[in-house]
Amino acid sequence: MIVSKEKVGSRLDIFLQEKYSDKTRSHIKHWIENGYVLVNGKKVKAGYNLKLNDQIEVLEVQEKKLSAEAQDIPIEIIYEDNDLAVVNKPQGMVVHPAVKNYDHTLVNALMFKLDSLSSINGIIRPGIVHRLDKDTSGLIIIAKNDFAHVELSKQIANKTCKRIYWAIVDGIVKNDGEIISNFGRDPKNRLKMAVLDNGKLAHTIYRVIKNFSNYTLVEFELKTGRTHQIRVHSAYIHHPIVGDKLYNPNKCKFNLQGQLLHAKKISFVHPTQHKEMTFEIDLPDYFKKIIKILENN
Repeated sequence: MIVSKEKVGSRLDIFLQEKYSDKTRSHIKHWIENGYVLVNGKKVKAGYNLKLNDQIEVLEVQEKKLSAEAQDIPIEIIYEDNDLAVVNKPQGMVVHPAVKNYDHTLVNALMFKLDSLSSINGIIRPGIVHRLDKDTSGLIIIAKNDFAHVELSKQIANKTCKRIYWAIVDGIVKNDGEIISNFGRDPKNRLKMAVLDNGKLAHTIYRVIKNFSNYTLVEFELKTGRTHQIRVHSAYIHHPIVGDKLYNPNKCKFNLQGQLLHAKKISFVHPTQHKEMTFEIDLPDYFKKIIKILENN
């Protein structure tokens, strides 16, 4: 591929995503970082700005094809009917297959446990209406057919699906509050999200549950559902979540496998029964253990 006058100044990864529309930007970046993309015969960074007549070569990529297969993995199904299921996802479990996480995901477990899943999100994300980060535990809704998937997605988009999280954060949060910001990919670190001058709207409400000596147990309510939203917003108000290796620069004093963030409660209207349903799950043992430690201190 030869860079034309119209594409001068474009980022390499964005340029390639336009050419390979079936690939995500992170997928394209993976190609570039692993040397499958050469510009004028040389390896460059994903953010390289294209110049007139640059020659771009995409080498044959030998990749494992993503797919999802049923695997007998223990998961806790809180509720199930013909249209949906509510699952308690454990900390450390990835929601669906992706590069570097090909199996042993929640989707693999769901395919084994449930008799059907919606097909709207394709073969690697069947049934997935919304997601939780790998190291966030708690409640997630699963759609068992396409009609339920569409109706549940509408509720999330219209903010009528209520999602409540509990977290332990660094420092003393004195008052309840809310954070409304623009939100997007961190321009300095593509693995992170950030509060930006422009971007998509992100809205989080928070309430103080209990203060400890130098920590606070906080309830967060999502009004929007951006990637890493609670983790970014808590860090933005200078109270990052304990154990968050990506957004908390402070040294964690506890032996944790990930952030202390738990999707505790979810409410929505059933897509076919048209009645409001609310589910609440207790904190996992490792979370309660830290609360006991903080109470004793």
